[in-house]
Amino acid sequence: MAVRAVRGAVQLERDEAGHMDEQVGALLTAVLERNGLTTDDLISIWFTATPDLHSDFPAAAARKLGIVDVPLICAQELDIAGAMPRVVRILAHIESDRPRADISHVYLGAAGALRKDIAQ
Repeated sequence: MAVRAVRGAVQLERDEAGHMDEQVGALLTAVLERNGLTTDDLISIWFTATPDLHSDFPAAAARKLGIVDVPLICAQELDIAGAMPRVVRILAHIESDRPRADISHVYLGAAGALRKDIAQ
C-alpha cells in the first residue's frame, strides 16, 4: 500500500460555523467517495482557511463526520491580495493502491477555479 496525497478546496458563502461544517463535510465526503476511501485509509489531514474565516476550525467538521482517530491540523492560509475569499483547503494523506495519476482531487463549486489543472 502506498502513501498518497489528495488535495481539495471549497469556498464558503459566509463565515458561519454551521455553514463551514456543511461545506467542509461535503468536501471530505466527496474526497472519500471519489477515491474509494474509508476513514481507515486516512493517515492525516491538513486544513487551511483564508484569514477571513473565524467561525470555527475546519477540522471540527471532520470530527462531526466521525473522523475521530485521524490526526488533523488547521492553519491559516497566506493573506495574499486578490486571493479568493472564504476558502478552506485540505491536504489529506492516505493509504491507497491507486497510482498517483488516478487520485481524484476535489475542488467544489467556485473553488474549482483555484486548480483547473487538477480539479475534478
